Amino acid sequence: MLGIDTSCYTTSVAVLSLEGKLLADERRLLKVKPGRRGLAQSEMVFQHTRNLPELIEKINLAGISLKAIGVSERPRPLEESYMPAFLAGLGTARSLAHLLGLPLYTTTHQHNHMYAGLWSVGQEAPERFLLVHISGGTTDMLLAEKTPEGEVRLTPEGTSIDLHAGQFIDRVGVALGLAFPAGAALEKLAETAAKAYPLPVWTKESQLSLSGPCTKALRAAQQGADPAELALGVETAIGQGLGKVLGYLCGKYNVTKVLLAGGVSANGEIRRQVGSALTKQGCQLWAPEPRYSVDGAVGTAWYTAQKEGRKP
Repeated sequence: MLGIDTSCYTTSVAVLSLEGKLLADERRLLKVKPGRRGLAQSEMVFQHTRNLPELIEKINLAGISLKAIGVSERPRPLEESYMPAFLAGLGTARSLAHLLGLPLYTTTHQHNHMYAGLWSVGQEAPERFLLVHISGGTTDMLLAEKTPEGEVRLTPEGTSIDLHAGQFIDRVGVALGLAFPAGAALEKLAETAAKAYPLPVWTKESQLSLSGPCTKALRAAQQGADPAELALGVETAIGQGLGKVLGYLCGKYNVTKVLLAGGVSANGEIRRQVGSALTKQGCQLWAPEPRYSVDGAVGTAWYTAQKEGRKP
């Protein structure tokens, strides 16, 4: 099963066997100029178009027979969800499937993260669970429910009302002199902190707000606050805010399993904060390996394997 994903900042291809054995996993981060906090969609499409052939050429198919191709075609499972970056992967997948005479399965980037997470933790999707997708463009808490056809329906149930978790990290990280995207470097910086800079987060039931603590953190950075303490404060704020909202949602929908997904969820401190809050609620946290939390194509390949496995 060949999986392809062209997200905002990573070009990815992966190959899995029908049983889930990982045979290839190639990725390349898109290049962002120093000091900038993102890329225009046209630049993303250009870099994906250049990266995809090179990554596919790295895959060794000796002794392997491709049976199907899967690809992320849009960001979320919503009718109005659209982003040009995904057209690069979709076009390549459609062309390969046509020329090779293979089935093509399309899914969303959000489902890609979900299936990569389930594959990493070695679990089948329960009948109902919570999916937490936190990245530079999302802070989504979704109720995941299996359909009679074996698909997983995602319904948005909670979010940040202003700033996304990844934006919070990147804005503070860049202000501290870290390169964009700043997640990994900010986590490393936070590990040297003696304590966390206090950044209270507003929450109400299924909503949280991150703009307030971000503004406070940026002001503190300008005033010379300790960078490591600020970094740890950002992680703690996000983790505690998410923990409160997820605790509420677990009780509201009577679910006991929560799956983390998205680049921000690879952060160890955020995982600890969320896990601690959920344990108090009697919920189990599924935290994939960090490599399979960040953007990649393993999820589309595993989704494709699931589809092929259900064929009569």
